[in-house]
Amino acid sequence: MTTVAPSAPTEGRAARRKADREAAKRSHARARKRGGRGRRRARPRSGGPVVVLSRAAGELFITVGLVMLLFVTYQLWYTNLLAERTADGAAGSLRHTWEQAPGAGTPSAPPVAAFEPGQGFAILHIPKLDLKVPVAEGISKAKVLDRGMVGHYGEGVLKTAMPADKQGNFAVAGHRNTHGEPFRYINRLVPGDPIVVETRDAYYTYEMTSALPQTSPANVSVIKPVPEGSGFTGPGRYITLTTCTPEFTSTYRMIVWGRMIDERPRSQGVPPALTSS
Repeated sequence: MTTVAPSAPTEGRAARRKADREAAKRSHARARKRGGRGRRRARPRSGGPVVVLSRAAGELFITVGLVMLLFVTYQLWYTNLLAERTADGAAGSLRHTWEQAPGAGTPSAPPVAAFEPGQGFAILHIPKLDLKVPVAEGISKAKVLDRGMVGHYGEGVLKTAMPADKQGNFAVAGHRNTHGEPFRYINRLVPGDPIVVETRDAYYTYEMTSALPQTSPANVSVIKPVPEGSGFTGPGRYITLTTCTPEFTSTYRMIVWGRMIDERPRSQGVPPALTSS
């Protein structure tokens, strides 16, 4: 008779499998623990001089970058905002003063002999550029140009004519960038474009005739009574606009010239150059 050996008890096999699993878990846990200690030991010490120096340098670069960004924002946006507010207020104040002046806008109005440095006395209109900006006496940056206004060359060797003068060159300067940048786009003017100067008593309309894209800041001949390079050959009633170029620099000057073509008292109303679409 053939006999069959009995199988191992089920309980014994289950116990061995459970013991094997527990041993594997303990081994895996020990390996993970050893690996964690190794990684922590490989990490550089936080207080090392190289690490401290690199962190300080990084923070310095970030700070410098933020300061530069704030400065650019101030120059390109905030100075324009402040200057435009100041210029708008000056224009409104001028008109209010003119309305209150005895006989303003009529031939009987007493003439104004001179203006103090920084004092507004006219409003410059360039319809093509949608520009309306007060004109003040002098070309001081602090008193005139940085306040968003256009300055009249009216002092010393740079003294030029006024619009009411029967002969001469009414020369003005304005910023091309920042502080209201009233002359930023005068390079877009072409011959025939009107330029109007409004004063207490009259409107003076000029017609743009020519331009000089670039010249030295020392070239004062461009604001002479008969400006050199303008194409004018004899005395007349002229206007000269000057500004810095290229943009965002003051290396050179850009010049625009015009010739007066119309003068009318304020009592006769606004000239066609300011009413045509």
